[in-house]
Amino acid sequence: MNITASTHTHWYRAIVLILAAVMAALLLAACAGGPGGPNKETQAVVAALQTLTAAPCATVLPTETPTPSATVTPTSTSTPTQTPTPTPIIVGPTGFPEDVNPLTGLVVDNPALLDRRPLMIKVANFPRDGRPHNGLSAADLVFEYYIGTGTNRFMGVYYGQDAPKVGPIRSGRLVDAQLVPMYQGILGYSGAFWQVNNAIFAALGSRAIQSSPSNCPAICDDGRGLVYTVFAKTSELTKLSTTLGIDNSRPNLDGMHFDSRPPSGNQPGDQLTIMFNIQNVGEWRFDADSGLYKRWIEDADAAGNLSMIELVDANTEEQLAFSNVIVLFATYQEFAPTLHDVILKGNTTGMRAVLFRDGQAIEATWKAVGWDKPIQFFTADGQPLPLKPGNSWIAIMGNSSYMQQPEPGKWHVQYYLP
Repeated sequence: MNITASTHTHWYRAIVLILAAVMAALLLAACAGGPGGPNKETQAVVAALQTLTAAPCATVLPTETPTPSATVTPTSTSTPTQTPTPTPIIVGPTGFPEDVNPLTGLVVDNPALLDRRPLMIKVANFPRDGRPHNGLSAADLVFEYYIGTGTNRFMGVYYGQDAPKVGPIRSGRLVDAQLVPMYQGILGYSGAFWQVNNAIFAALGSRAIQSSPSNCPAICDDGRGLVYTVFAKTSELTKLSTTLGIDNSRPNLDGMHFDSRPPSGNQPGDQLTIMFNIQNVGEWRFDADSGLYKRWIEDADAAGNLSMIELVDANTEEQLAFSNVIVLFATYQEFAPTLHDVILKGNTTGMRAVLFRDGQAIEATWKAVGWDKPIQFFTADGQPLPLKPGNSWIAIMGNSSYMQQPEPGKWHVQYYLP
């Protein structure tokens, strides 16, 4: 028979247990004894066992307790932390909360600013000596449009926040007599040709505020006396409008729809080039990290050679970045090479627009639904167009302008009359 080491161990333990039991019994008997106490034989055995075990009297050896099996404690498995999905922002075109700017869809830092009319300030793009512009990054909306001889002009709309310096400010145009009433705004400009000024005053009355020494510091020259040295301070322009007796109560600016969720199923729109003239080029490039479109603009060296550079805000020294860039097609009327109007009012059936947001180009339409209602944008099937919450740049191009996509994601629009 093959006896293993394990078998020897079991036999040894059994013998030890038996001896322990016998010893315990004898010791008890010896200790307890009888009426006469333990006999001599028993005492001899006990003495021998005590010598072997050194067990005290009345101590019973316990039976062996088996060693418990080792318990393996599982290592801790940590549950990965999940990043919560941001709650989407969906507001408009009506029912904006009291602290939400209806021109951006965002909560404003100072809701009291919404209890006033928007300030709509004319900003020159030419001559280039007036660049970089001041304050365009603080505007909720910026309109740009053609003014003749290959040049364009901007109009910044300031409602949800103020800007300490906006400009350089230049003259008004006929289209201002339509745009400013649509947003129930106050126009800040440096004057206009008399026919244009008459049209502006007819539409706005005292809400048309020109630069002059009496209107400083709201709108005034910085002392250099050049065509690009007139600037505005929006907070002062609001104060001046109240001093002039203008009703500056909060207007109803319903009309725009905002949804932070990017739409799907559209064409790529990573870059947009807007050309009014070969010497007048603006470019928007989508920045995936910020989710915004950043602005570039043409610049000329001493020899007249053009290159594209970042367009920054002189107030912040940071590149202009917008959530939405919209190309809006409308009919221009030319009365003279530098005298144009744009037909916005009365477009209730819809004309073409293209929205660029989140790296996509989305076909849309625009409407002017009322004399004192903001321009509204719609999808191809007539639903409110989901703009990305944030600021919007709107380029008004002639409806004969040519828009193409030379390569996927890169769009180019060339201005043409009318």
